[in-house]
Amino acid sequence: MSLRVGVDGRELRAGVRTGIRRYTLEVLRAAAARGLECIVYVDRATGFEGAPGVRCARLGGVTPWWDQVALPAALRRDAVDVFLSPYYKRPLAAPCPTVITIHDLFFIGYPGRRRPLYDAAMTLLARRYAAGAGAIVADSEHSRRAIVERLGVGVERTVVIPVGLGPEFRPTVPSAAQRERYRLGAAYALYVGNFLPHKNLPRLLRVWAALPEALRSSHRLVLAGGALVGRAALRALAGSLGLGDRVVFPGLVDDADLPALYGGAAALVQPSLEEGFGLPALEAMACGAPVVAGRRGALPEVVGDAGVLVDPEDERALAAALARVLGSAGERRALAGRGLARAASFTAERTAGRVVELLQATARARPALAGSAR
Repeated sequence: MSLRVGVDGRELRAGVRTGIRRYTLEVLRAAAARGLECIVYVDRATGFEGAPGVRCARLGGVTPWWDQVALPAALRRDAVDVFLSPYYKRPLAAPCPTVITIHDLFFIGYPGRRRPLYDAAMTLLARRYAAGAGAIVADSEHSRRAIVERLGVGVERTVVIPVGLGPEFRPTVPSAAQRERYRLGAAYALYVGNFLPHKNLPRLLRVWAALPEALRSSHRLVLAGGALVGRAALRALAGSLGLGDRVVFPGLVDDADLPALYGGAAALVQPSLEEGFGLPALEAMACGAPVVAGRRGALPEVVGDAGVLVDPEDERALAAALARVLGSAGERRALAGRGLARAASFTAERTAGRVVELLQATARARPALAGSAR
């Protein structure tokens, strides 16, 4: 049957670099490649103009109106057969079956932050979104366990599908212009992401300051990300630790430049205390970078035995892992080889293609899901 798929595309705003954006793009690529008709719904701030096989529809209104009034009206107008939300939320009055994606549960229980009333209200709302969805996508078994436990969802309704890798993530190295633009220096360790507390970056800075002088003087620590929250505090901490220009904050990395930054890194460091998936580690492995990551959240699922996993709260263990990788070309070659093999298993068929298959199955099950609502 010919299938018309609607997708919430607000994460496709220019300058946004998130796992949700990558997830949305890869699903659109996979759906278009299979000949499905895709309509991406965006707001007025989104610069995405569509792609081959993808039509863009722009809706107005503030977020609650957009979610619950403008979007369901557009789905009805466009006779959409199934709708994908890359978030935990969905239109409650959608005229078609919906598939939601819950990457993690930070929105109802951020580590180290107590908001009992807010978290209780968001839990009730998330349970309602989940209860009425045709299916739920989780990025990892770690996330699925949390979803089942916190939201009371049957395990059979939650499907684990990893985030897909784009074809652009392959071994390459930075050009001279890229090295200058992002202040990489001759050798560097790389972090890519935001600067929120669960990313554990203050501890990474203390670990960097504790490395042998020979390693610190020959490598820069590049903390790449466009987020402003937390950056000033990290700069101040780096200064107080005497790290000076050995720690670099280059800001947002252009999508076209990111594979080269990964490929040229002596190590990708992701010392997170919690992750629903951990996309930078996977992208880095696909580009041939050795990975040092926290043994927390979904990172062990993503990295497997292809990287060095450590307790992210053990500064001595993290320092030892970094010193071993940065100080040994043989160790880096071995890790890069294992990482490339690991990343190769995250094929389009295993990732975005399975989301498309789930959308097709959910649309076919419409009578059972929606009854006589249509």
